[in-house]
Amino acid sequence: MEEYFICPECGSDDVEVIKERGRELTLRCNECGNVWIITLPKLVKVPLIVSKHERSFKGEVELPEGEEIRVGDIVETDDDEVRITGIELEGDKRVNKAEIGEIKTLWGESLTYPKVIKVSIYLPKGVTQAFKVKVPRNEEFVVGEVLEVGRYTFRVEKIKTETKMLHHGKAKADRIVALMGHSIPRARARRSLEIYRGYGKESGGS
Repeated sequence: MEEYFICPECGSDDVEVIKERGRELTLRCNECGNVWIITLPKLVKVPLIVSKHERSFKGEVELPEGEEIRVGDIVETDDDEVRITGIELEGDKRVNKAEIGEIKTLWGESLTYPKVIKVSIYLPKGVTQAFKVKVPRNEEFVVGEVLEVGRYTFRVEKIKTETKMLHHGKAKADRIVALMGHSIPRARARRSLEIYRGYGKESGGS
């Protein structure tokens, strides 16, 4: 909650807590000497279902009551960083945004777990070879680059992201859904991608 520790007079973040009583804090700015009092919002526990590809895990997250949360926002739990993918209200109603306090369940995707991307390689005679690969979320992919998966080498012709299909340019793995392109045997690949073999085998989970 960094916004609570910015001096309202000079804008400095060199602020210290000089008194604490419950959720009420007395703060002092070390730059201009301004002293002010704030009341931290009440934290409420919200059920959170975190997806790690084919596995989902039930947990909860503490969030400030009354604040708004949207699909796409990132929240932190004790051991994970999660991007919200769904918000469910009472009556199983799904919405794109809601206030903390009226939410029944949050759904999210773990950002600490590697991204799994679909790969479609087009072979001769209309045959398509499909894979799932595991990559770091910050890794970039570029239309036109040559990659290797298993024993196949292919040139990326299209990148499908969560919002659009790219025929040129690049994207980070975190936002990519699929890579597509034709096989080019005997070409030299820029890098080889690791085939995804399932949650339990990749993470040691059961």
